[in-house]
Amino acid sequence: MLDGLRWLFDATFTIGDQTILWREVIGNLFGLASALGGMRRKVWAWPVGIVGNVLLFTVFLGAVFHTPNATNLLGQAGRQLVFIIVSVYGWVQWQRGKRRTGIDPNEYIRPRWAGWRTRIWLAVALVGGTLVLTPVFRALGSYEPVWADAWIFMGSLLATYGMAKRWVEFWLIWVAVDLVGVPLLFGAGYWASAIMYVFYGAFTLTGFFVWSRGRGTAAPLPA
Repeated sequence: MLDGLRWLFDATFTIGDQTILWREVIGNLFGLASALGGMRRKVWAWPVGIVGNVLLFTVFLGAVFHTPNATNLLGQAGRQLVFIIVSVYGWVQWQRGKRRTGIDPNEYIRPRWAGWRTRIWLAVALVGGTLVLTPVFRALGSYEPVWADAWIFMGSLLATYGMAKRWVEFWLIWVAVDLVGVPLLFGAGYWASAIMYVFYGAFTLTGFFVWSRGRGTAAPLPA
């Protein structure tokens, strides 16, 4: 088992002049599976996502873990830790329906619109958090442009929280993250993650329309 874990941590493959870690690919595949489960309102989306978060945390601290890509993306790495924390919260929230009502949690989870007040709050939090974190990440040595790394961190935090709250709009926050994340990851040499972000972009738009049509189709929430 230890040999298998060591292989997973160190294994690489090459495309052109790019050396790519297998755990970067595997971590992103777990992330994609989690997004698919989230779109289908499956509770297993949360633990699957946590596995991907753990793997990608080690990937985006390349200089710390001495990987072939010695670039640190602190926003990308930090958001994996935030994902784990928020995912535990979301996992508990989605399971609560079964404990309280006996309803299958997959049927209990009903998407809902956040409302304009919450949308304004999300926009202010995204922009304000990016402005606050940019100098912090720059001081810690994150990859330039640092504002993009901060944007990705804040957007990912808000999108994951929105998914836990069952807000349809969380899919659009992911779109905003992907628009910035794809060029940043390509520039930093994280090709596998960048390519996966392209798929995420199309996937998140699909998820938005699926959730917007799925409002009200699940079992009613308890009083």
